[in-house]
Amino acid sequence: MLKKWMKNLLVLVGLSALVLTAPQAGAGTLDGNSQDVLLQGFHWYSYQTYPWWGVIQNNAANIKNAGFTMVWLPPPSDAASNEGYLPRRLELLDSKYGTQANLVSALSALNNNGVKPIADIVINHRVGTANWADFTLPTWGADSVCRGDEWTGATGNTDTGDGYSAARDIDHTKVYVQDSIVNWMNTKLKSIGFAGWRYDYVKGYNGSYVGSYNSRTAPYFSVGELWTDLDLNNPNPHRQLLMNWLDATGGRSGAFDFTTKGLLQQAVQYNEFWRLKDSAGAPAGAIGWWAAKSVTFIDNHDTGPSTPSGGQNHWPFPGDKILQGYAYILTHPGIPTVYWVHYFDWGTANQAAIKTMISIRKSKGIHSTSAVSIQAADSSKYAAIITGTAGKVAMKLGNGPWSPGTGWTLATSGTNYAIWTQ
Repeated sequence: MLKKWMKNLLVLVGLSALVLTAPQAGAGTLDGNSQDVLLQGFHWYSYQTYPWWGVIQNNAANIKNAGFTMVWLPPPSDAASNEGYLPRRLELLDSKYGTQANLVSALSALNNNGVKPIADIVINHRVGTANWADFTLPTWGADSVCRGDEWTGATGNTDTGDGYSAARDIDHTKVYVQDSIVNWMNTKLKSIGFAGWRYDYVKGYNGSYVGSYNSRTAPYFSVGELWTDLDLNNPNPHRQLLMNWLDATGGRSGAFDFTTKGLLQQAVQYNEFWRLKDSAGAPAGAIGWWAAKSVTFIDNHDTGPSTPSGGQNHWPFPGDKILQGYAYILTHPGIPTVYWVHYFDWGTANQAAIKTMISIRKSKGIHSTSAVSIQAADSSKYAAIITGTAGKVAMKLGNGPWSPGTGWTLATSGTNYAIWTQ
């Protein structure tokens, strides 16, 4: 049996080759060297501000001026749940976030400002129009539901992923199901201005289907939500699952870097900065293994705190330390994501600090595959130097002393973080 470090090395070599040869999603942000920054354009309770699409439309210029190049928007279709995650009639684009007309106006405003809208694609599961599985818009039969689902009438094939008890598990092996999903994505979503996809609950079906859907829809950007349990003391199996899923898509999608989120929030909360460096001297999250496909974040509508606003409080980043979190992900490789609540709802000081960090990232050409040289990772600090296409950035987290030395300019700083440029 291979030792674990040898196995991981072989995985790294194989995945590196795949990055070079695998077909990619559309025009390019996952091809490497991306300078995109993603905004999550909603939180769990955004539907309560109706129409939320109007909020997006009115902030399109602000989103552009902040430096965001993409906005992930909530599920656009009719659903049985307010938040949109129990989809009902996919082809009906009236939802608790507003009418289709509201949505089209918001997408137009974003595109006119050079910001690419990303749709939340919920296709692992679906609810019926009036009953368990009377699917309309599009119409599917009983064979579209995986055998063994809670609905006893299901006649489809065995589920290719984990079950989901709140709705019917969709059988993606059915060609007509695949065709109707692709038709919806192309003729309903792309045609009105969406440029890419965020795939919900991808552990519920095989990653090869995401690869297929992306091949047939050619998105600018694609990211999957693969959220599994993380052992903080042994994170490699967790990030290996992310690598396996990326591999299953044929390299045609990115994945949210849940490994980095977990390690980073543990590090800043308990001064365990040593967790951010792996045994090979690389970042310990998914960005250390396949940065071009890793979409970093510190909170979202599921993980974020319910107070002062926005989340379901499932796995919140320490609220008083979010700027340390952004100082890390906005200076490091991967494609960073900023949570709407942190930027728009948590005060002008936080907004200004995040905007400054985005500006630094862009001015020095820090991108999704920028090289990282970790200078320190111990119980009082983390420090690294990151190389961009237009210069270098040095950064430090924690209260321990560290300086990049002469020839550097302090660009921004705050409680337990600092960023320098060269």
